[in-house]
This record gives sequence, structure tokens and C-alpha cells, in this order.
Amino acid sequence: MTQRLHLVFGGELIDPTRNAFKNVDAIDIVGMFPNYEAAYNAWKSAAQRTVDDAHMRYFIAHIHRLRDEKVEASPTEELGS
Repeated sequence: MTQRLHLVFGGELIDPTRNAFKNVDAIDIVGMFPNYEAAYNAWKSAAQRTVDDAHMRYFIAHIHRLRDEKVEASPTEELGS
């Protein structure tokens, strides 16, 4: 069975209309989750903690979409390919 891993992370944005972080070193890694429901719950909790700050934003990254198991080496595995 394929795992559907999801990463929840966030931080302060330079501009709330763009998805560029003000300080990449200060990104809050909430965690890795085994399914979307767990990731969504973690995202919602983190987002609600910072609801009063328009520059704070949290995201769910679908890590399982970065890999193509049918290809011997997907482009995400090797830099420069």
C-alpha cells in the first residue's frame, strides 16, 4: 500500500498576497502526517493559532506527489536532472 505523506509547514510571508517567506530559516515545520485528514487537522490548528497575523501562513505539501514510483529515478531524487 502506498503511503500518502503530507508535510505541514508555515511561517511569516514577505507579502500576504504572495507565497514567499520572509525568513526561510524561521519556517515552522509542524510535522509529517500519514494522511490528508491528519495533516488538515494539524494545519488548521497551526493556522488558527496565528489567525490575527495576516503575514503568517501555513501550507500542506503533498509529499507523495513528488515521487513517481514507476520511474527508476524521479527528477526530485537527483539535482540537475
